[in-house]
Amino acid sequence: MIVPESHIVVIFGASGDLTRRKLIPALYQLFCDKLLPPHFAIVGASRTEFTDDEFRERMKENLKDTTDHLDEFLKKIYYLSIDTLGSESYENLKNRLEELCSSLEIPPNYLFYLSTPPNLDQVIPAMLAKVGLNSTKDGFRRLIIEKPFGSSLESARKLNSNLLRNFREDQIFRIDHYLGKETVQNLMVTRFANGIFEPVWNRNFVQRVEVTGVETLGIENRGGYYEQAGALRDMVQNHLLQMVALIAMEPPVVIEANAIRYEKMKVFQSLRPIKSEEVGKQVVRGQYIASTIKGESVAAYREEANVDSESHTETYVAMKFFIDNWRWAGVPFYIRTGKRLPTSVTEIVIEFKPTPHHLFDESAFNHHSANQLILRIQPDEGILLKIGMKEPGSGFKVKPVNIDFHYSSLADIKLPSAYERLLLDGMRGDATLFSRGDTVEAAWSFIQPILDAWANDASVPLYGYPAGTWGPIESDQLIEGDQTWRYPCKNLTDDGFYCEL
Repeated sequence: MIVPESHIVVIFGASGDLTRRKLIPALYQLFCDKLLPPHFAIVGASRTEFTDDEFRERMKENLKDTTDHLDEFLKKIYYLSIDTLGSESYENLKNRLEELCSSLEIPPNYLFYLSTPPNLDQVIPAMLAKVGLNSTKDGFRRLIIEKPFGSSLESARKLNSNLLRNFREDQIFRIDHYLGKETVQNLMVTRFANGIFEPVWNRNFVQRVEVTGVETLGIENRGGYYEQAGALRDMVQNHLLQMVALIAMEPPVVIEANAIRYEKMKVFQSLRPIKSEEVGKQVVRGQYIASTIKGESVAAYREEANVDSESHTETYVAMKFFIDNWRWAGVPFYIRTGKRLPTSVTEIVIEFKPTPHHLFDESAFNHHSANQLILRIQPDEGILLKIGMKEPGSGFKVKPVNIDFHYSSLADIKLPSAYERLLLDGMRGDATLFSRGDTVEAAWSFIQPILDAWANDASVPLYGYPAGTWGPIESDQLIEGDQTWRYPCKNLTDDGFYCEL
């Protein structure tokens, strides 16, 4: 893999949890894997007063390694206390960067990472531009922004417009950590590197597509955030729709950022809009209520800290939609996400059409569940193909069997974390796994009518579901015919309604 040019990473919001738990450990792993340039530095920037050594000790708490690598890495970390709203602080930052470039023999290449609240996504880039830290005359300047990219279509458009006043689109990297997962990237390889899949990856052979991203956890003391977000904004608009785009897109001409983003944009443009009067039929929202899980009482969402006692915020969303293009016309796509479900799992299910004529004894064989390709994103990462085989003995009795691959079987290969891959790509200027501004707006265009219907139409129900179950039973009515959702377990090859209970 190509090692990036020498540069400095500046992390705004460096005293926060994301920096300590994810960003610094990811950078340290890249350092240990010799994927960082020899002349490299990290500058943490936030309000809290730290010296360089104090900040290094704080970051060291989440780095378990005790080898010489750790001490060498910590020496590359620096800190600057700043007021993100004060222009003087940015002059100080510019001066500190120039000093480090001179003393450490680093060219003036800067990667700015905004690990900050969304309200600063427009402030910090404008302040950087004010002191010339957006200029690429003497080196690269790149900006990594964490989701959410707006909270509505209007706010997303405003955010993009303001960002583009100070940085070019090719300088902006909107990070979605789901796209950094190895198994999400493997989706493209599975499709486009295997002649057995791509010819049947269309409406002629696929019955339906299902994307699930659920977890056992509740809101984990994030009531204030979740009340403003909800499951639709938190998971569907970004993570899950991005995976849908990878499933549904046409083969790109080359594996290169612009080619892939172009094909994903075509998918978003082909999403059939869900009209306000159809929201109640195509989208099910739910909220977990109090229950007992494995003998322990679990509070309802409305009983969580910083949550309105009459909140209508959804903790579960299931939806059915269509992609109106030549490849997918008529194939239903299903998305499901939720908190406090029986297991934590993210996976994609491609269900193929059953055979047109049944020749054998298939009393123990379900054509729907047995004609599936399952791509497991997490946990127990891997691929599962469910097919029918002859049961040993006389006659032709068919039984379902699994053909599976698990990443854990690759004992000599380490799966890099999502932040390792995305940070490295940002350093190299590779935007393949980052969201482009127009695709963000296109995803919001699809989601906005649902949000509007929930806000303005009191007849659209909010269903309760006991914590620890698979969500409102009404979500089963979205699935056509006698089919059901797949009920995955922690282990890829297991499934069943009660497997995790």
